[in-house]
Amino acid sequence: MQVDTLITNIGQLLTMDVQGPVKGSSMNDISIVEGAAIAINDSEVVWIGSTEKAANIQAKKAIDAKGKLVTPGLVEPHTHLVFGGSREEEMAMKQQGVPYLDILAKGGGILSTVRSTREASYDTLLDRTLFHLDRMAMYGITTVEAKSGYGLNKETELKQLNVAKEANMKHPLDIVSTFMGAHAIPPEYKDDPEGFLEEMAALFSRIKHENLAEFVDIFTETNVFSVEQSRRYLQKAKDAGFGVKIHADEIDTLGGTELAAELGAVSAEHLAVASDEGIKDLAASNTIGVVLPGTIFYLGTGTYARAREMIDSGAAIAVSTDFNPGSSVTENLQLIMSLAALRLKMSPAEIWHAVTVNAAHAIGRGQEAGSIAVGRKADIVIWDATNYMYIPYHYGVNHANTVLKNGKVLFEREKLS
Repeated sequence: MQVDTLITNIGQLLTMDVQGPVKGSSMNDISIVEGAAIAINDSEVVWIGSTEKAANIQAKKAIDAKGKLVTPGLVEPHTHLVFGGSREEEMAMKQQGVPYLDILAKGGGILSTVRSTREASYDTLLDRTLFHLDRMAMYGITTVEAKSGYGLNKETELKQLNVAKEANMKHPLDIVSTFMGAHAIPPEYKDDPEGFLEEMAALFSRIKHENLAEFVDIFTETNVFSVEQSRRYLQKAKDAGFGVKIHADEIDTLGGTELAAELGAVSAEHLAVASDEGIKDLAASNTIGVVLPGTIFYLGTGTYARAREMIDSGAAIAVSTDFNPGSSVTENLQLIMSLAALRLKMSPAEIWHAVTVNAAHAIGRGQEAGSIAVGRKADIVIWDATNYMYIPYHYGVNHANTVLKNGKVLFEREKLS
């Protein structure tokens, strides 16, 4: 056999090649292959076996993994990738105890990002998006979900979605777009949230026709959108052919988790204050719970999602950065893996399922991303570690040594070939 690339001398290989999403106690079961090799041709994995059996394979490019850990590329299932401006001045205000509503009244908060995103040119937003994607790739991420939601009007929401679509064409990373026009109530609709939802829903047909998003999301929260408003809006989205997601039970326990299960949402996201009933419904459904410990860590307020109880109840859980300019300003999913261990009490095996196979299913890519298997895209990371437990253990640094996307080296800290 002759191939494009051959990786040999793998210490531990996590293929994560399982029928997903992986739920409950099964998230703690992980298969490890030692002394493995992977052959890649035409961007796909074409063979997996032992390093000994790879001796007869001829390759244009040979990579000696030198006993390092190899896993699928990480999948990032919840980001607000496209935005204008930044909000670093708010950090000091938050540290001084200034309430968020006061920050909002001073022109800060989400409305600051909305204003900056509306004012930013298309090219400025595209350049920034590509920059953030480059940084994500350095951390081992190969597939990313990107939500809109910083426009809160037709023109800017479409601008965000078009930027994400062009970034997907220009950047090696795969981007999965979610329309989240219903992220907040803009000032011009503060007394008419129903009218605003109607305006956002009026975009569904155009977004579908122009292939600008696969999913529709809504922020179900006090002083934003109620459970009933969310139910009607998301049902319209389903009727228009979209998969649906919900920002659920982040601050107040409203029943967003239960609604996600009821509607068959692909994911319920945040879940910091999900009720016992919501956790039960999540576990009994096919909806994936996407937990975001970085948000609670960054804001320093609220409670962490009860991921341990969700898993013990039988739910499928994914973990994400919630990368955004206001409440979780990081592209480092490895850091979030450490928070999942330290604050959510997830085991290393559960965490790896949560950032690969389950994260892929949470964005409709369960058959394409999140695992290493013959016939799949060769999205692969070689880590500066010898075992899978080390990555969440040693926090705050970048452990990625070599990142391959579609079989091509995208990032390389140390030349291994």
